[in-house]
Amino acid sequence: MKINSKVYALDSTKGNYAYIIQDEEIVLIDTGRPGQGKNILKELKSMGIKPEDIKHILITHYDIDHVGNVALLEAATNATIWASEEEIPYILGDKSRHGIKKYFSYIMRVKKPENIKSYPENQKIGEIEIIPTPGHTPGHVCMLYEDVLFVGDLVRNSKGQIKPMRTMINWDENVLKESIKKMDNYSFNWVCPAHGEPIMRNNVRIDI
Repeated sequence: MKINSKVYALDSTKGNYAYIIQDEEIVLIDTGRPGQGKNILKELKSMGIKPEDIKHILITHYDIDHVGNVALLEAATNATIWASEEEIPYILGDKSRHGIKKYFSYIMRVKKPENIKSYPENQKIGEIEIIPTPGHTPGHVCMLYEDVLFVGDLVRNSKGQIKPMRTMINWDENVLKESIKKMDNYSFNWVCPAHGEPIMRNNVRIDI
């Protein structure tokens, strides 16, 4: 799904969208749930993107439907994998995920990446700004590229309304609400969630 001339939501990950940014360096945001990796590569090929064209893979947070193919795509692309310092221990299995997510990780095993870096101190990967937005998980981040905000699981599009993720799967509800309010400080036209369709900001309000 084309968002603009540089940003695409990958149809192969519909329901838990991963995104492609085609800038000077091609960037993949999130990696879908386990089992979607081969279809991601197939879709990229249909877009004229070879695996080795992907230079960076940016992770919004540790949930299994966001890191499900990180190892497979790391091996296929040789891209640099990035996540927040707080999320990396969960992605690598050094810490247990919170609440019900701990049991999801037992059911759906995710292979660990060989190498993963924490986002740089200046919170920038090329022209992409990394915005700490904890609450859904301890180290959740959003990403701002030009007029597009990639929100991960900070919020979801539910029938055209932007809402927080459901309480039972959030790490800290109060922290989440503060992170959502923080988005008022940023300028963007598109909200690109993992769950629900990308939507223009001026068409919705955020219910918290």
